[in-house]
Amino acid sequence: MKSLFASIPHGKGSTHAHTSSWVAETLRRQIAQGQLHPGTKLSEQALSQALGVSRNTLREGFTLLDSDLIIERIPNRGVFVASPGAEDVREIYAVRRTIEPAAIAWGPQLNVAALQEVIGEARAGLAEGSVARMADANQKFHELVIRSSGSVLLTELMVRVLARMRLVFHAMSDAPDFHSHYVERNAALVDKLAAGLRLEAAEDLRHYLDVAEAELLAHLASS
Repeated sequence: MKSLFASIPHGKGSTHAHTSSWVAETLRRQIAQGQLHPGTKLSEQALSQALGVSRNTLREGFTLLDSDLIIERIPNRGVFVASPGAEDVREIYAVRRTIEPAAIAWGPQLNVAALQEVIGEARAGLAEGSVARMADANQKFHELVIRSSGSVLLTELMVRVLARMRLVFHAMSDAPDFHSHYVERNAALVDKLAAGLRLEAAEDLRHYLDVAEAELLAHLASS
């Protein structure tokens, strides 16, 4: 656990030092970046030491994460990173279908160049056959899509959604093609955005979210 959190800014050096919200945001980012996997036990002792916070502050942070549905408390066993199921997938994609196409269509801070850079990262991951690298790039891509809205609140919401999404993606770790074909789907979206075809790109994104949801649900049903 200590090595896993070695790169996390220590609570004492943080602007939000020793706050439960800082703890929750830090762990949420670790989940969104794929550094904490479904079913991982979150040891109070190890985490409080790694983050430089008290156990009470850590528990308050857990309460915030519990409301995000990305951890679960199991009586007499402890706190674990959640393992999302079919209903979680449906909820996640309902949110994404509502927010992401609108951000692509009308977001005032759309950064096509930044999205193109992420596509380069994704293609490098594809060439390596690295599912983790492709998944990382996919997370960055969709966070940038939401950042184009210019809304801090929507970006904060998307960080929560992407953390849950990353946990769902772990269910597809034995299906690498799931990640690989979305590299080029994202690239096609960026090509349309670069050409100024924002409404067309938004419609394509909405369709591909439908396809991704169906694929995830079918995989979970067969597992």
